[in-house]
Amino acid sequence: MASKVVDLLYWRDVLKTGVVFTGLVVGLASLFQLTVITVVSNLFLTTMTITLPVCLLYKTLHLVHLSAGEHPFQSYLDEDNSLTDEDTVRAAEDIVLLSATAFATIKRLVFVESLVDSVKFVMLMYLLTYVGVQANGLTLVIVGVICAFSLPLFYRLHQGRINKIMNAVTSLQKKITDLFQIVHDAVQSSSSSAPAPGPKSKLKNK
Repeated sequence: MASKVVDLLYWRDVLKTGVVFTGLVVGLASLFQLTVITVVSNLFLTTMTITLPVCLLYKTLHLVHLSAGEHPFQSYLDEDNSLTDEDTVRAAEDIVLLSATAFATIKRLVFVESLVDSVKFVMLMYLLTYVGVQANGLTLVIVGVICAFSLPLFYRLHQGRINKIMNAVTSLQKKITDLFQIVHDAVQSSSSSAPAPGPKSKLKNK
């Protein structure tokens, strides 16, 4: 299943990827004006207006002995898309593990286990407030679908340049992280090395 998704994202079968990509974008864009039920029902009706006449044509040709009577969509019917017990258990385990990891990460960020990571999280959430004002969730989903089908192909075409840029960004991020860590360690060391009030100071206060 994962290999099929990768094949779609990298446009290894241009026709199949084009159909899936166009269908996803058009279907999501239709949700701006129509409900989910209307989009799904019209999608299946449109598909059946193609498959049903083709099947009837093949049946008619077989009756008049002009074809061998093969099903026109037999290759699609022969594809085994069922999940075995092992696949189902593995998928359930992956979902549970992903949910637990996401919950643990959010808890670690919200309760400031690492100051640097929490500051990054705050900055990200602050930027998302501006994104939320400019676009709704459906728009972001459409943009995500377009990026999912565009970025892998763009990366494959410009892999060398992108790797150089990513290395530069990674080094800059490491420098900023080290700077935050140095400041954090300096603040902790200064607070821990502050002298405790002695007996003389207590007597003076009295």
